[in-house]
Amino acid sequence: MKESINLLITGPLGHIGSRFIHAMNSNNRINKIVLIDNFSTLRYPSLFNLPANTHFKFIEGDILTFDFEEILKDIDVVLHLAAMTDAANSFEHEELVMKVNFEGTRRVAQACAKANVKMIFLSTTSVYGTQEEIVNEDCSLDQLNPQSPYAKTKLMAENFLVDLATRETGFKFTICRFGTIFGTSVGMRFHTAINKFIWQAVMDQPITVWKTALHQKRPYLSLSDAVRALFFIIEQNTFFNQIYNVVSLNISVNDIINEIKKYVPDTKIEFVESKIMNQLSYHVENKKFIDLGFTFTGALSEIEETVKLLKEANSSKNIQV
Repeated sequence: MKESINLLITGPLGHIGSRFIHAMNSNNRINKIVLIDNFSTLRYPSLFNLPANTHFKFIEGDILTFDFEEILKDIDVVLHLAAMTDAANSFEHEELVMKVNFEGTRRVAQACAKANVKMIFLSTTSVYGTQEEIVNEDCSLDQLNPQSPYAKTKLMAENFLVDLATRETGFKFTICRFGTIFGTSVGMRFHTAINKFIWQAVMDQPITVWKTALHQKRPYLSLSDAVRALFFIIEQNTFFNQIYNVVSLNISVNDIINEIKKYVPDTKIEFVESKIMNQLSYHVENKKFIDLGFTFTGALSEIEETVKLLKEANSSKNIQV
């Protein structure tokens, strides 16, 4: 790979992408970034105040219809972030989730293979849905039991990339199974567990917890680790057609609530039903990614930043509305 890297990002204005593009600095080898987003979530502010040391080119486009051929001629790596990520609500939008998460990924991957461009695909640890206590990337197929349309489409996309690489030998990719994201960004959302819990607690709402889930462990990924991991893959050229678990910590809902209570002592809990509450507790190993030379530093204490930002919008409980 040449000294300076030209990068294309699909879905760059969202929770992860907005943090990534605002993290650019003079130490990064990335010289130019092409941003493609369809503004479906109206996150225009993610484009404000981008770092001046990087050349950005924004294109309003949809991965389901965009013609990638011309733009990829000057690109080294595609970071594919565009996706529908709300797992709980994906049951109500299965057809659209399939189109965006699978068909969209298929189009991007085929364009990368044709142009000989490397690809990073963000999958999810939700593909496991396992009854095993500890899982890693080498688990058996029967341990891959995604519990939502969102997770199913991510696993389908993974399989497509693996199959494509066997047919197109020049196609190089890295698949990252990200744990559930927490942390702040310009384009952040609050449908994922930790961020949602913080929102509810600060806004004087009971934290809604799926029945049976209070003490079950799940894998989580701090946004700081997520962004560092993506820079690491790009700059270290770790495109070995492999799948990696990218996870900061495995913790229970009860651990999260106890951390939130440090900042919002009167936090309350309400137990609710969920279509995906039947997942059992499991621990996702991240050793394979660590063995590449990456160090995870994310900690649950990072939620304090989100709490502080939200408290500014709910600073007085005595104001009558």
